[in-house]
Amino acid sequence: MPPTRRLSVTRVTTEGQASVRALGEDEVAVEEPLELRVEGESLLVTMRTPGHDVELAAGLLYTEGVIDGADDLVAVAHIDDPADARGNTLDTRLAGGVRRGETTLLSSQRAMFASSACGICGGATVDRVLGRVGPLTTPRRASPELLLSLPARMREAQASFAKTGGLHAAALFDFDGVLEVLREDIGRHNAVDKVLGWRLLRDEVPVDDRVLLVSGRAGFELVQKAIVARVPVMAAIGAPSSLAVDLARAAGMQLVGFLRDGRLNDYSATIG
Repeated sequence: MPPTRRLSVTRVTTEGQASVRALGEDEVAVEEPLELRVEGESLLVTMRTPGHDVELAAGLLYTEGVIDGADDLVAVAHIDDPADARGNTLDTRLAGGVRRGETTLLSSQRAMFASSACGICGGATVDRVLGRVGPLTTPRRASPELLLSLPARMREAQASFAKTGGLHAAALFDFDGVLEVLREDIGRHNAVDKVLGWRLLRDEVPVDDRVLLVSGRAGFELVQKAIVARVPVMAAIGAPSSLAVDLARAAGMQLVGFLRDGRLNDYSATIG
């Protein structure tokens, strides 16, 4: 379960025309920076909820195109450094021949792929992503009945969200609606990387046999990660962006949004 902190708060409620204040306590989601290194060289710093850090690192390297599978990742662990007593630095070692250079999505061109404010044409962005990973070769479709059953199942497994209300969740379900893995994090990208990293560390990629459900909106970055992992169906409780829809359609992914309250919007080019 992701860590939380109990903090003192002042609660304000209204009674008629008056406000009433009372001291109390509240649990909030923990947020800490995580530095990811490759072969001792700093790659990035991301804000995350501590826990499942190895899955986060593996998933991020996978969905950003640095590695293709578990065999490319020789080792990943928190560094042994007294100066990092909070465990906020991970170092990874890659297999021989694996480079983090200009051929990866996480290279100097990262902002082009990972930022909705990248300043280039949306169509060109979609083309660049599909030029790197290609469209899905085994697209699948989930029925509305299956999809509509998933939010309640995800919410039942969100132990930390029930306490804090401040964590995003990502979950993988099979096509019978069985929950395989769920991860919570203060960052929605991190939650997706953690569940996909969980699969990679089990040497079970590509993830072409699962439905990915996310608790927030479906932005371009999340759809990109899912397509790299070859996820055929992605559903979101919130809204998609136009560029996310464009990418999903071009890749042959079924993208669903507003999956809540017994309804959904299917943004697929064709609905099966």
